[in-house]
Amino acid sequence: MKRYRKILALLMLPLLMIACKKDEHKMGEVLDKADINFTVTQDLQADPGGNTVILKNLTPGTLPMWDYGTGTSNRMTDTVKFAFAGDYTIKFAVSTGGMVVNMDSVVVKVTSDNLQYVNDPLWTALSGGVGNEKQWLLDTDGIFFAGPLSFYGVNNGWLKENGGCYGTDCWNWGPGTADIYPGMMAQGDYGVMTFGLKGTASFKAVKPMENGITQNGTYYLNTTTKKLTVNNGSILRGYKPAKNGITGISNWTNYTVLSLDENTMQLGVIRDKDVDGEGQAMIVYNFITKAFKESYVPPVTGPDEGFDPTFKAGELVSMLTGTSSGRLWKLDATGNPIDWIGKGKGWTKGHADSRDWGWSDSWDAAAANSWILFNKIGGQNYTRNQNGVITTGTFTVNEATNEVTLVGNLLIQNPGNWMSPAKNTFKVVKAFPGKVESKGIWFGVDYNAEKDEWFAFHYVL
Repeated sequence: MKRYRKILALLMLPLLMIACKKDEHKMGEVLDKADINFTVTQDLQADPGGNTVILKNLTPGTLPMWDYGTGTSNRMTDTVKFAFAGDYTIKFAVSTGGMVVNMDSVVVKVTSDNLQYVNDPLWTALSGGVGNEKQWLLDTDGIFFAGPLSFYGVNNGWLKENGGCYGTDCWNWGPGTADIYPGMMAQGDYGVMTFGLKGTASFKAVKPMENGITQNGTYYLNTTTKKLTVNNGSILRGYKPAKNGITGISNWTNYTVLSLDENTMQLGVIRDKDVDGEGQAMIVYNFITKAFKESYVPPVTGPDEGFDPTFKAGELVSMLTGTSSGRLWKLDATGNPIDWIGKGKGWTKGHADSRDWGWSDSWDAAAANSWILFNKIGGQNYTRNQNGVITTGTFTVNEATNEVTLVGNLLIQNPGNWMSPAKNTFKVVKAFPGKVESKGIWFGVDYNAEKDEWFAFHYVL
């Protein structure tokens, strides 16, 4: 039989407890509502206005499911902090014996604002701060990111800590707009989403690509776990592989925040259903603010500086060798060692951009004590060190094509890795005559004609 009782405690206001008839339950047993015990308590010592609410599931052997309006939780004990005054409905259910039992909701009355709970740089970056709102767009034009969509491992997270890795499945791929449209996303206007802090944490999404719907809801940003919860709506989105598309993602309420600053944001959801047999992954949506896009001034069109350089006669050899005694080159392993340079433009800014699916620990080891020395002593010669194994030989240069051939040898090797150069001829696809000391040189080792794209290694002095 259900019964209610009040618990009086110093400076604590408990709202509801449903008592159980039995103290012990067997595994797999389906419980009645009368057997389920939980409390919802406002901590008036922490907040006289009742902003801090403690949730407790007191029924062993059950999985709790809390929905407190600004977010959800599966913890046995959790603490929720409401920044704004108002009435909040706490919904509680448990999974017991393979069934879900829904309990009666509890209404929490918060009598005053406590804005310290949203006075955080991340809340300000997302919403513009208390009393403001901010509009966000998918980066469909690749203004800041390579494109509107990226792929990460399911254990990736906040990129400014732990190298963005919080488990064993960590990798990323940031395809450009040429790869995204039309196979991964339809090209078009994906609308605007707005995060506000005007009296409440309000969310609004206008979605032309989803039959023109408008969603109005609320949100909560956990600055500790870097998780964003959106209630009664979902972020701007698009994803259309051959099978499940966005239906391959079960949870459009909870998002992993990978990055967030004044102008840019990355939000990830887990693709937990099978999509073309590719398995689980985190689908990451790349956003920029509407204000940032409207103030954006496109750079002068054309290839990146230094792409497909034109050398004077003998200039490429001189760049490689310097003086007759030679120049020693090594991979830019601590900077930006690799890139995919398509039509003159690359996308990586550092080794973290392709970490664990491109650059990896094995490449760190391969590059740690490896270098190549080019010189002009008695001809065009090279000395190559691959982790203590020294080889020597000669090299040739084709000035018409900017190709360099190591006679009888290859560039740095990482046996068994797909990025390991397989040919002894490589092309200088990006170089900076007169600035080689500060900018290095890019050796293209593999060309994709379909994408007009070079895979290249960045060597520095």
